[in-house]
Amino acid sequence: MSSSHWLVKTEPETYSYADLEREGRTVWDGVRNNAAALHLKGMRKGDQVLVYHSGDAKAVVGIAEVVREAFPDPTDKSGRFVAVELGSVRSLKQPVTLAQLKAEPKLAGRVILRQSRLSVAPVGEAEWDLILKMAGG
Repeated sequence: MSSSHWLVKTEPETYSYADLEREGRTVWDGVRNNAAALHLKGMRKGDQVLVYHSGDAKAVVGIAEVVREAFPDPTDKSGRFVAVELGSVRSLKQPVTLAQLKAEPKLAGRVILRQSRLSVAPVGEAEWDLILKMAGG
């Protein structure tokens, strides 16, 4: 599926959006789910990415940008998986919680909710606009 918008999930205790902001950019590696890995391969330089904190936070908290397209994941000894490099864009004015996403009828049945365990997922243009609106613009 071709998209210019994506959502990636991270455990904030392991790597948070604040870490990305502090570092400016990071290698997004360690993705081992085949469907999520295919999405990483579909990312293009300049694509916009929502960063979602999983765990206790359960909220979209920031926007990143793909600064380097798929390359061999340095943490994968098998050589099967890829990583991308993401750069920070900005924190959202207000986080958009999973409860808010689930309560929004226009998001019902969308990949980010239907395949909630997927760590990398495409986000449609209308979904992207709606989530940003929910975050305060």
